[in-house]
Amino acid sequence: MVAFARRFDPQWYHVDQELAAASRHGGVIASGFYTVSLFMRAYVDHLLSRAAADASPGLEELRWLAPVRAGDRLAVRVDVMGARPSTARPGLGTATLTGTMLRLGPDGRPQQEVLRTRFRGWFALRPTEADPTEADAAEPDQTEPDQTETSATRTEPTRTGPTG
Repeated sequence: MVAFARRFDPQWYHVDQELAAASRHGGVIASGFYTVSLFMRAYVDHLLSRAAADASPGLEELRWLAPVRAGDRLAVRVDVMGARPSTARPGLGTATLTGTMLRLGPDGRPQQEVLRTRFRGWFALRPTEADPTEADAAEPDQTEPDQTETSATRTEPTRTGPTG
């Protein structure tokens, strides 16, 4: 955590034990970019590595809601808010996602939200094959409207890295 800050975000409250301890922070806190990199690692390991994922057109929101400290146990949740075929990338779908990172208490239950993000991801579309027997059996007025599914994925808890 501190090594990351020394290299990429060397602000005093991320790297200086004494100054951080004497401040309103009460000690060194993780860089927000370190925290979002932990989120990204969990997202890749537990979701993207198991999906037909492509690139992402970007973030719409990124909020650091509470400080993260060395030794915190964290969990990630990803909710699919909507999905549609991509207008920019034929053959891909655009999923709108909300990601949340939570600090876990000693009992393993969520204690506090530390990060929230809203972003979009591109995923390969599933091929659709019409079954001729189903098409003949369906009446035109019995077809169901398209619905957007919402789902959630929760990753395993992780600990923040060492302070050295």
